[in-house]
Amino acid sequence: MKNTTTPDKLNQAYSISTVANSLKRVYLFILTSIITVSPSMAQSNSNTRTISFDKDWAFTKTNVIGAEQIHLDDSKWRKVNLPHDWSIEDLANQEQGKVQGPFSKNSIGKAPTGWTVGGTAWYQKKFVTEKNKENKLVSIHFDGVYMNADVWLNGVHLGNHPYGYTPFYYDLTPYLKSAGEENIIAVKVRNEGKNSRWYSGSGIYRHVWLTVTDPVHVDTWGINITTPEVTQDKAIVKISSTIKNKQASNSDILLVTNILNPSGKIVGSTQKKLQLEAGKSIIDEQTVTISNPALWSLETPQLYKAITEIKNGDKTIDEVETNFGIRSIKFDGTEGFSLNGKKLILKGGCIHHDNGPLGAVSVYKAEERKIEILKKNGYNAIRASHNPPSQALLDACDKLGMLVMNEAFDTWIKPKNPEDYNLNFNAWWQKDLEAMILRDRNHPSIIMWSIGNEIYEAPDLIGQEIGKKLANEVRKLDPTRPVTEAMVYLPPYTQTALKDYKSHLENLDVDGYNYFLESKSIHFQRDSATVDFFDTQHAAHPQKTYVVTESLPLFALENWEKSERSPYMIGSFKWTAFDYIGEAGIGKSRIKPERLPELKGIMGMGQFFKDEWPIFNSGTGDFDLIGNKKQASYYQDVVWRNSPIEILVHNPIPEGMKEAVATWGFPDVIKSWTWPGQEGKKMQVHVYTRSKVVKLELNGKLIAEQIVPEGSITAIFEIEYQPGTLVAKGFDGEKKTGESTLITTGKPSAIRLSTDRSTINADLNDLSYINVEIIDQKGNIVPNVDDLEITYQLTGNASIAGVGNGNVADMSSFQQNHKKVYQGRGLVILRPNEFSGKITLKAQAKGLAAGQIEIRTK
Repeated sequence: MKNTTTPDKLNQAYSISTVANSLKRVYLFILTSIITVSPSMAQSNSNTRTISFDKDWAFTKTNVIGAEQIHLDDSKWRKVNLPHDWSIEDLANQEQGKVQGPFSKNSIGKAPTGWTVGGTAWYQKKFVTEKNKENKLVSIHFDGVYMNADVWLNGVHLGNHPYGYTPFYYDLTPYLKSAGEENIIAVKVRNEGKNSRWYSGSGIYRHVWLTVTDPVHVDTWGINITTPEVTQDKAIVKISSTIKNKQASNSDILLVTNILNPSGKIVGSTQKKLQLEAGKSIIDEQTVTISNPALWSLETPQLYKAITEIKNGDKTIDEVETNFGIRSIKFDGTEGFSLNGKKLILKGGCIHHDNGPLGAVSVYKAEERKIEILKKNGYNAIRASHNPPSQALLDACDKLGMLVMNEAFDTWIKPKNPEDYNLNFNAWWQKDLEAMILRDRNHPSIIMWSIGNEIYEAPDLIGQEIGKKLANEVRKLDPTRPVTEAMVYLPPYTQTALKDYKSHLENLDVDGYNYFLESKSIHFQRDSATVDFFDTQHAAHPQKTYVVTESLPLFALENWEKSERSPYMIGSFKWTAFDYIGEAGIGKSRIKPERLPELKGIMGMGQFFKDEWPIFNSGTGDFDLIGNKKQASYYQDVVWRNSPIEILVHNPIPEGMKEAVATWGFPDVIKSWTWPGQEGKKMQVHVYTRSKVVKLELNGKLIAEQIVPEGSITAIFEIEYQPGTLVAKGFDGEKKTGESTLITTGKPSAIRLSTDRSTINADLNDLSYINVEIIDQKGNIVPNVDDLEITYQLTGNASIAGVGNGNVADMSSFQQNHKKVYQGRGLVILRPNEFSGKITLKAQAKGLAAGQIEIRTK
């Protein structure tokens, strides 16, 4: 239904159409639903300027005609709190083999989107204004809605935002009702057609908040902080502030900026008198010198805070807090990449935006846990593939010390799916790019902006022109970071097209390439055109640096060694750090008859993108869907020299069959020496080490010895399985370099529950991750338990936000109180409510001693 009251000036997401002479008297909202959005919410000032708007929305997964109207009865709609993703929720009419949990064989996206279902849905929220603040401006901010969001206030259409990954906002001021009257926000979300190559989720899956400001105020994303000069002795901090005057008269103000160090002490201040013309904006530049700065680094990610105040006389009329880090970055073709003058090789992983059993829901604790796992296992960088991430994720990277490649788009004008971003690129690329960069530019974790991934038109003339426009726009908005792009040499590219990249690459500061070192793999149908490609490129452009924006797990060693010996190669990003929903099975090995020919498809896509229900998960990660370490991560440990030696054992392969390792996968090996029924049979043992010789001992006896092949870190043994203790020892000459041990566990005896925190916040945006383990009588995890269902009983001030395991083919619900374990492990995610007290989770399964854990909320 067309709404004839829609104002033209509100059709764009960034228009603030209120004119000063028609400014209405509006009032601050009753704050009955305030919760903290994030521990480090950028550009806010606690609870007076930025107000969480996440709680108590009405939701219906139906396309209700006229749902934007103010008299609609929503009493039968479901109540939800944001962030919310309806595609992770159980579907109606469950039927084994057709509809299971959130998965359907009739999914439009099929295996690429993990068999999940989108559709059209509505959200509504009612609120009342209170007469305690006058002459205020009110706007609503969405960090991300997937996708095609239309927003109404009191029946007035505020605008449409197509892209599912960029933030947007609207001015509510002209359309708010008088104090004491009810207002209604309505949001229509349309995730229709084939629009994604991975699991996107559906709905308002990131945070929403209101801002309440004076007519004279700091603009949205209006603070830009840079550190152009950084030494151990001092740092020059430049603060650019965009100030708006929405009044009908000029305004004289005092702009005050205080810099607080990580301990909260003021270490620098500046102030300036300004005159603002009526209805105009100005950009003011301030500079502060900080003595002996605490630098933001991977090891000590120190965060400063700028407090920007606008004063009218003695009264503070606006105040904004902005977190930032003092650090320097440098990209040099001779020396490589450096942070604060220290050379670094990027140990990177690509990640998609889902959070496993939570779906696309982004809350700070979920994002923080993800980064904590990566940091613990040696990663120092992530690539946000292939879209801008949530603010919560970037906050976690700032806090924990993780570098970020922030990526804008997966498509430009040539589609990869019929209804993807290509439909909106021409009209929206500039607004979306601006939203990403203005929101994110103060994050010290971000070191590069990527303008695209595997763009089909990249070698074409139109692609060169678009690339130039995007790169120039990035540099205009943020000249302090380099521009990159993830290139790939695959169809529809040709041998000739490789030459056509030359003009396109001139747009980039750092050249990014997907899978170029893997070009000689048997999985690729191509000749040796890319042999020595990087050296050739470097010789022609010695000032440039290069980065592997995607690499295969099996090529971790080759990519790392290339970066070690070639400074211009600043590192690589593995596809992927975590398993993710969608692109189902691209990393899962298959067992097939030995007589069948080797895979010949490009990158394995011909075989591994077939509709192989019930696989819903990529299986490509160093870590599974619930964060458990997988085989490729143990291999990576040795590549990065985090571990001297690791031992894993291959799952038995039936006679007459062989393993087809997926292009994005890894041999099907696990950390286990528990194989009942395999006694006396040959087992394949994989040992990863940089040592020259590996010796295997079983139950204290030497049973095998092998020289590690030149240029490899893998030794493969075939030995007879006998229960006991299997030890791999590495040697360089007579010197033992390390050892790794596997033991045969006993029978399952009990369920063990554990968590990293015994006390959590009584806050809807905190989470408690409960690890579930099946153990024997000695407390060892039993790794061969794959089909045991655990039932959970929860009491106290919390609800189950998600349950999961690492099985790529377990399509059971993520939201019920029961789930099977996989390889002896599972996960329960608890979401507390807003009341302090005790939470108790009990886990039960037939034949096992129950597990129980208590969590306190405060």
